[in-house]
Amino acid sequence: MGLEHDDWKQRYSRRVTDAASAVRTIGRGHHVFIGSGAAEPQALVAAMCERGNELSDTELIHILTLGIAPYSDCRFVGSFRHNALFIGANVRGAVAAGRADYTPVFLSEIPRLFRSRRLALDVALIQVGPPDDHGFCSFGVSVDVVKSAAECADLVLAEVNSRMPRTLGDSFIHVSQINKLVPVDAPLPESLPPDPDEVAVEIGRHVAQLVDNGSTIQVGIGMIPNAVLRHLHGKKDLGVHTEMFSDGVIDLIESGTINCSKKTLLPGKAVTSFCMGTRRLYDYVHDNPLFEFRGVEFTNDPLQIAANKKMVAINAALEIDLTGQVCADSIGVSFHSGIGGQVDFIRGAARSEGGKPIIAMRSTAKGDAVSRIVPHLKEGAGVVTSRGDVHFVVTEYGVADLWGRSVRDRALALISVAHPKFREELLADAKRHHLLYDDQMLPAADYPDEWETVGVLRDGGSLVIRPVRATDERLLRDMFYDCSEETIHSRFFKSVKAAPHPKLQRWVNVDYTHEMALGGFVQDGEVERLVGMGHYIVDPATGLGEIDFMVQDAYQNRGVGTLLLQHLMKVARARGLKGFTADVLAQNTRMLHLLHKSGREMKSTLEERVYHLEFRLG
Repeated sequence: MGLEHDDWKQRYSRRVTDAASAVRTIGRGHHVFIGSGAAEPQALVAAMCERGNELSDTELIHILTLGIAPYSDCRFVGSFRHNALFIGANVRGAVAAGRADYTPVFLSEIPRLFRSRRLALDVALIQVGPPDDHGFCSFGVSVDVVKSAAECADLVLAEVNSRMPRTLGDSFIHVSQINKLVPVDAPLPESLPPDPDEVAVEIGRHVAQLVDNGSTIQVGIGMIPNAVLRHLHGKKDLGVHTEMFSDGVIDLIESGTINCSKKTLLPGKAVTSFCMGTRRLYDYVHDNPLFEFRGVEFTNDPLQIAANKKMVAINAALEIDLTGQVCADSIGVSFHSGIGGQVDFIRGAARSEGGKPIIAMRSTAKGDAVSRIVPHLKEGAGVVTSRGDVHFVVTEYGVADLWGRSVRDRALALISVAHPKFREELLADAKRHHLLYDDQMLPAADYPDEWETVGVLRDGGSLVIRPVRATDERLLRDMFYDCSEETIHSRFFKSVKAAPHPKLQRWVNVDYTHEMALGGFVQDGEVERLVGMGHYIVDPATGLGEIDFMVQDAYQNRGVGTLLLQHLMKVARARGLKGFTADVLAQNTRMLHLLHKSGREMKSTLEERVYHLEFRLG
């Protein structure tokens, strides 16, 4: 700035005033920006509203704020009109009633609206911390769009709050750039969602399973994000690049789970544009060099986001249709929130090396009366995230992987993670609109993910073992056609040339009680492949399970069958089965060897070159 130390102090003292005097610079028809989140300048807002009868057609522009919004009251119609770039709870009623406007925009692009003067700002009302020895004030807990607004407005009126944390990064404004300074000493508004309920805990568990060690995460505020953060304990070397965060990250930092050491963009820094939470959070970020606060034109730029390897973006939705269209800003024709940073981060994570874009939501609303997974979005509902952008959708019932999948595969995957009470209705509607096969079976209601495990193959490779699902049909088809005629004949006792949908869906649709099928899966780059399957069906007369196995030729003699049998025995014992029976062709020496080395006493009879085997589980 070229300013001497004493010079800025003199300028500061000349610009100090009270809130009522500062807002006299606001005139009729002005476009006025109001600071964001917990940094809303509430004294200036209150003083401006006191002048309401002197003003007319004054447009008030902001994203989410935690503080007061009296200008949205009916009594100020004609004086003020709010333009919401993201709709918060304090202005939602005004937008719904038509007393306020909503501008849909990606959060990353709001600074360009200001700088291009497409959304010109006459005045910016902001809140900052006290100046340092060089005359720079920190924007504190909200840099987001506040910094660009302050740089673009003709006049900047700032509350200088002694309780505002001094955050670091690209988060400063010099007092010479502020026209009026209003000293205040006021606590920042606090916000902390309630403890996660049972549904949120399950969603958090499923999401956390998608987060690998060394990932960089984006997660917001709310019950589900809090649940996700709690389930991340035990992960290693996580980083943070997010638009905002709350108290939940503190425990992960203090436990060492988050250290930002593996980040590929700004390693060692937790990057954010704003934070909202409790006083504990505000004290924690104060003068803390771990945190790098920047404007949303950086934090939400998909190219910057994608520069983080293994970027995991976790966002919410209000509704999703069976083709994968995500509505996140409206409930039918009623606007609820905004586009925000969802698309910025979904697209950034999708382009990250090893990245995972995730939509996490409850399967129902209104006390389980309404499904959030629907055949069609409600009339008037907005598509925030398109079909092509959606990758993972997570509910309390599991994970639907949609990217690169056909509409048929998507519909089945989403029905599989919908609330069980709505699955039959969703299935019928999907069939009616030819999204699914006419004979498609209803996916089982209770997928037993407690039986998911990882085994080690003889060559040291990993084999994921889990119960098969209806959505594994495509993987089973590929495995079938990768098997030799000999392997197929050994499994089915005859030559089988084709595996059409009616057959395949019977093999992957099991009830997990009277019938169980475990798949052995390997990761081939970004692709999951099914390389083996073990299956049993219970004979109610004997309490024994008849078992069968099929292992792809390239994975035979590598321990796949052994691992599947061992795990199938654990499942069967837990389910109360007395033992297993199996019919094996005499020439199928691999299967005979597998069963005989199970460690159980085997009863064996041979008839027409088929061995009938029986052994007890104990």
